[in-house]
Amino acid sequence: MARIAGVDIPKQKRGVISLTYIFGIGKSRAQEILAAAQVSEDTKVSDWTDEEIGKIREAVGAYTIEGELRSETSMNIKRLMDIGCYRGIRHRSGLPLRGQRTKNNSRTRKGKRKTVANKKKATK
Repeated sequence: MARIAGVDIPKQKRGVISLTYIFGIGKSRAQEILAAAQVSEDTKVSDWTDEEIGKIREAVGAYTIEGELRSETSMNIKRLMDIGCYRGIRHRSGLPLRGQRTKNNSRTRKGKRKTVANKKKATK
C-alpha cells in the first residue's frame, strides 16, 4: 500500500478512487491532484513510480486534510455551541440542524427510540 498524508491507500484501485480514502479528498479534488501531479487517472496505484508518488504527496500537501480538517470542523461546531446560536443549540441537544422535521424521522440524530409507559387513569 502507498502511504500518502498518513493514510494507506489501496494499491489495486485506480488513482482517483484510492485518493478518496484520504479524509477531505473527494473525486473532483482527487482529479485536480492527479492533474497537478501529471499522473493519469486510470493508472493503478501499484503502477505509480516513486517520482509520481512524490509529486502526488506535494500536490496533496496544498490542501487541508485529515487531522487538521477534522480539528477545524470540530472547532467550528464548538464555536457555534459557545455563541449559543440556533445551530449550536441543535448540536448541543443532538437534533437535526437544517430545518428537518423531527416528529417522524431523524433517528440518526435522535438515537434509538425509548418507549414511554402509558399513564394509568385514576379509578374512582
